[in-house]
Amino acid sequence: MPIQVILLEHVDHLGNLGDVVKVKPGYARNFLIPQSKALRATADNVAYFESRKKDIEKQNETKRKEAEKDAEKLADMTVTIIRHASEGGHLYGSVAARDIAEIAAQKSGLTIGRSMVTIHNAFKTIGLFNVTIALHPEVKLDIRVNIARSEEEAKVQLKTGRAMIAHLQDDAEEIRAKADAELEAMSGKAKKELLEEDALEAEQEMETEEKEKKSLKDAEDKAKAEKKAAKKAAAEAEAATKTEIIEEEETKEAENE
Repeated sequence: MPIQVILLEHVDHLGNLGDVVKVKPGYARNFLIPQSKALRATADNVAYFESRKKDIEKQNETKRKEAEKDAEKLADMTVTIIRHASEGGHLYGSVAARDIAEIAAQKSGLTIGRSMVTIHNAFKTIGLFNVTIALHPEVKLDIRVNIARSEEEAKVQLKTGRAMIAHLQDDAEEIRAKADAELEAMSGKAKKELLEEDALEAEQEMETEEKEKKSLKDAEDKAKAEKKAAKKAAAEAEAATKTEIIEEEETKEAENE
């Protein structure tokens, strides 16, 4: 059965600092609470969080700004890892988050733990890979991991990878330019269609407004007619009542005589 926790920082796919969310007990017990990412949402903890909320938010903001500065030291970084591998490129072993964290920390001078490195599975082949490092729950960036059998192979892989990236960027620019040209060519027609669509919508709105006005007038006329008829009926009923009273009085007088 899910339990409620208060988040003490942003957690991907879950919520932001201060949010009260439902999670599985095991997730809270084994990860969120031990990592100081959340508290059980008990009455005491809710009261504690509310009393410390401003301080917690201030601390989080300070850490976030520090992480943003540290991120500059990792910008465009390539972590090169030399490993033995077969001719087909399969490693005799693997490259895990710990390996990447250690080298990234050495190159940048930052404290980077393996938990800050996001990989789905350990790498088991040579090649270039993008890896995400989270310096803060709200500050993440990608670095390149270059796994090769030698420094020379690593240089070749990096050069080839950069050439491929440049080629892809050129293709993207070409596609973007073509799309912009097509958009410009059809802009005149599109503007005309848009104006016609706006005019049609305005006309439809006017027709709707006229219909509403007519319906309102018809309702008012009907109400006036009903009021007039009711008034007339009341007058007729009053006249009839008076006539009955006069007739009764005349009858009584005739009987008395």
